[in-house]
Amino acid sequence: MWLLIAGVILGVGVGFIVRDRTRVAQKVTPAVVTEDAPVIDSEAEIRILLDALPMGIVVLLADGQERFRNTVATSIAGARHADVLVEVAAERLLVLALRGLESREQIQLAGPPQRVLEVRAIPLADGGAVAIMDDVTERWRIDQVRTDFVANVSHELKTPVGAISVLAETIEGETDDELVLRLTGRMVIEAQRMSRTIDDLLELSRIELGGEMLKTDVDMADVVAESIERVAPIAMRKGVPLMVKSEKGVAIISGDFFQLVSAIANLVENAVKYSDETHQVDVRVVTSDTTVSVEVEDRGIGIPADSVDRIFERFYRVDRARNRATGGTGLGLSIVRHVATNHGGEVNVRSREGEGSTFILQIPRVLRSV
Repeated sequence: MWLLIAGVILGVGVGFIVRDRTRVAQKVTPAVVTEDAPVIDSEAEIRILLDALPMGIVVLLADGQERFRNTVATSIAGARHADVLVEVAAERLLVLALRGLESREQIQLAGPPQRVLEVRAIPLADGGAVAIMDDVTERWRIDQVRTDFVANVSHELKTPVGAISVLAETIEGETDDELVLRLTGRMVIEAQRMSRTIDDLLELSRIELGGEMLKTDVDMADVVAESIERVAPIAMRKGVPLMVKSEKGVAIISGDFFQLVSAIANLVENAVKYSDETHQVDVRVVTSDTTVSVEVEDRGIGIPADSVDRIFERFYRVDRARNRATGGTGLGLSIVRHVATNHGGEVNVRSREGEGSTFILQIPRVLRSV
């Protein structure tokens, strides 16, 4: 067991250092031991190693009994009330890990000084579980500054962009000169495109850190219905049929209704924009024992294999010419990725160029005892 725990902790430790922020689903990578590397073969040595780590570690046996707790685990939060918050979060996530579910949670402590701790629980192969408590205050602070900057700049841009659009429309209505009409028409189109980009930036900045999440029990059938209602006018104009398969009262998750609607609406809108007339877009809600998935399948242009890993980056566009024609901002899938992360889920894609794509948003399910 101890070698297993050491492998998991070392893998997670490396992950914290070289974290790939472009991926939604982060898997634990076991430590790789080379022939020349020293092998830790005693419980005492592993305990010393875990005590030396700058993160709290709590290990449970398969029956829920505590096996080990390193020195940082009981002191990382500092103040007494903060200790309680971290301990409660760790206990809650460890219960899920004993059931085989990996999960994480961020805890913001008011301070002073303000601190942010991330608690992560991971199931072990022998049925036990390990919780990792890490101080991510500095990373959170940097993310907060970046997000606030984007939000403030975007907010300040809305007024002048709106004014340019109004002025261009006014000039367009006051002249018969063909050249002026053509130029002002173009100004209106570009101002509207910039306005959509600003709106997406503001939405992304609100969603990115999950700071405004209002979690309630959410029926994903209702989320899909609201998303379809938002996108239906675009689909009707393009002549793209929307087919929905969902059942009320079955797919229940804990989350923010409006964030989830934003994510699904972005996926459906993308599917419509990249589909030709009469090419149906299917939206399905699929449940398993532990998750709820929303699958959005189109029969459009598909995604080249070399672009699949980058499509969730901000402003990344597979076909820039096509995006200009459809009015895309390149932010929709980034919004989807952050909504998935905020809800402890993930978003994946299956695609073949020229045949279409299927995006799958997967969120942990709320299980109800009968």
